[in-house]
Amino acid sequence: MKWMSDDEYSQLTGLDISSIEDLIQRGKLTVKIEDGIRYIDPSKGAIEAVVPAKLQELSQKNTQEMLVQPEFVEKTIGTIINLHEKVLDAKDETLEAVRVENEFLREALASLQELYDEDRKTIHTLQEQLQLSQQEVEFMRRKYKLMWNKAINEHTDKS
Repeated sequence: MKWMSDDEYSQLTGLDISSIEDLIQRGKLTVKIEDGIRYIDPSKGAIEAVVPAKLQELSQKNTQEMLVQPEFVEKTIGTIINLHEKVLDAKDETLEAVRVENEFLREALASLQELYDEDRKTIHTLQEQLQLSQQEVEFMRRKYKLMWNKAINEHTDKS
């Protein structure tokens, strides 16, 4: 058997010290005093003394029905509201992260579009230069062909 101090018993039962004193005076609790400290036996008299008779009667009659303390309901509602707020905060953070990511992707796409446009212009310019170079090469080929044909004809005519 474990004896408890007044404070420990108060924490266990939820009773204040004056209520515990009253129960001791009425002889509902078993106590002993050691070294000037009062100890209470939690196993004896606790059920009859701490739990009112009407609650015991209701508890025995309505075993199917559960009595819920208002503090429990308040704490449960508070917990649910707190969790709901956390979910809303997480949702807001997620939406903000998605917005930031979308903005980043939009900027990246615009940058890629600019690069693509510049590359198209460069390709177009290079194609024009290649076409001009090909025309120049063709012109030079015809010119040298005419010159060589003329030189060959002159050489053949002299011989």
